[in-house]
Amino acid sequence: MFLPTTRKEMKDLGWNGLDIILITGDGYIDSPFVGVAVIGKILLDAGYRVGIIAQPGKASGDDISRLGDPRLFWGVTGGCIDSMVANYTASGRKRRSDDYTPGGVNDRRPDRATIVYGNLIRSCFKKTSPIVLGGIEASLRRIAHYDFWSDSIRRSILFDAKADYLLYGMADRSVVELAACLKAGGDPREIRGICYASPTVPEGCLELPSFEDAARDKNAFTEMFRLFYRNNDPMTALPLAQKQDNRYLIQTPPAYALSGGELDAVHDLRYERELHPYCRNQGEVKALETIGFSIATHRGCYGECNFCAIAVHQGRKVTWRSRASILGEARALTLHPRFKGIIQDVGGPTANMYGIDCDRKEKQGCCPDKRCLFPKICSRLTMDHGQQMSLLKALRAVNGVKKVFIASGIRHDLILADKKHGTEYLKQVIRHHVSGQMKIAPEHSEKHVLQRMGKSGRETLLAFRELFFDITKRGEKRQFLTYYLIAAHPGCTDDDMARLRSFALEDLQCLPEQVQVFTPTPSTWSTLMYWTQRDPFSGKPCFVEKTYRGRERQKDILADHRTKKQQTDQSRTKNWGAHSRPNHQPKKRYLT
Repeated sequence: MFLPTTRKEMKDLGWNGLDIILITGDGYIDSPFVGVAVIGKILLDAGYRVGIIAQPGKASGDDISRLGDPRLFWGVTGGCIDSMVANYTASGRKRRSDDYTPGGVNDRRPDRATIVYGNLIRSCFKKTSPIVLGGIEASLRRIAHYDFWSDSIRRSILFDAKADYLLYGMADRSVVELAACLKAGGDPREIRGICYASPTVPEGCLELPSFEDAARDKNAFTEMFRLFYRNNDPMTALPLAQKQDNRYLIQTPPAYALSGGELDAVHDLRYERELHPYCRNQGEVKALETIGFSIATHRGCYGECNFCAIAVHQGRKVTWRSRASILGEARALTLHPRFKGIIQDVGGPTANMYGIDCDRKEKQGCCPDKRCLFPKICSRLTMDHGQQMSLLKALRAVNGVKKVFIASGIRHDLILADKKHGTEYLKQVIRHHVSGQMKIAPEHSEKHVLQRMGKSGRETLLAFRELFFDITKRGEKRQFLTYYLIAAHPGCTDDDMARLRSFALEDLQCLPEQVQVFTPTPSTWSTLMYWTQRDPFSGKPCFVEKTYRGRERQKDILADHRTKKQQTDQSRTKNWGAHSRPNHQPKKRYLT
């Protein structure tokens, strides 16, 4: 069933009021890939009456107040994507389309949606139930953070949204604990995975450099981020405190990751895998083309790439679902009236981490002094693709399933490291689970840039490429590799992009089109480098291209069809060297 979005739907269910109302910056898609739908279904399963208001208008309070005032709390999320990332490109241009907005026109999600919705609730309900923030936007902005769009350090989103609590991370367990606590009239401040404001610092908290110090001093900001990042593992984290103005932001230790059985239970809840009819009146959503008939097999990521926030939001421990739960979901898909026999994706943040485990993390937590995959793959990871191979074979055999694709990213270095099943896994993927091209993400070719990204070197990429094409040649199946690359990452110069272009042409024998300009999103190491212009691991200065024009130029260097524009730019700058251009800051165009 869909969760109700109107009074009529509430009446049809026999509900005269709601315990919890969820507000989202997306259209309401009832899918296990949409956080607000998952949280809503978990709360419904726990016995609470839950409603959803999708993309409420901000011009008046009519939209956001249409379901009344909830008995327990408001849950507010900006949506599946940070609203500033959803609304603007890495070069500052307004995005015209939105895959999560009905009709596709990007005209319904406000900038800093979480803040807008929190303040809208306060303006419409003077004495209301607590406001609780959640989702990726709130999770990654929970402490003082660098904001690319205003080119400034902002305080916790909890304060700007005038909220009572913030649930960070995936929040499956903590949101149910919060609901139960509020229902019983208890104190939620002991719940794991929660942030709140306090006039004092509770005993046992590790105090971070204050917001004022972090905003004034880049060394203080770096130290703040180090302490914050180090305390993201549920097994070892301390509660944190950070002074912001005349109050303290308090963060309790992260909630424990769900067990495999608990993750099964989340996905075994019934999802419509459709846009709610109330939203569909405004048009369809493009997101359903990719998430509509996809299956998530696990959560978390061992990769911990410096430009990625998954480690902070989902965690560094990978939890996977049982084979029975995944196959049950596949069989349920075949009963959907729109299902045509194609499972669009089977995977997670990285597809081929399913079934790969680390015995240390379960009991002791993540290693404080090293990473799982960089600079080399840790020997404690059970590098075995056997479980995923067996699962994929079983999915192909489900009656009514014609094709099973892997559209999630695949770590090519993990395939090479698996001496037992790696080659056979790749053969199976090529034969059954890609259509013409396989997507991998080497990101760059230059050693010092890759080091700042936390990615493996070009030698691994070339070894994988050789294996891939050897398999395709022997199998007499014409397949290609698609490479995802990043331009303008901290440490990357125009000369580095020119060398990447030469590497692509000479060694990869292609000119990749999938080039993304690095976007400094909150709570990543790469964003810390962007702001401070210093490598936090070595302490050395780090070149950062900060002009919009320069960032786009780095991207253009790779594209053949932009050669003319590239030559025009080159004629304006006598020296392509990285330090020959003024290092201007981005304009503060999007302050709200």
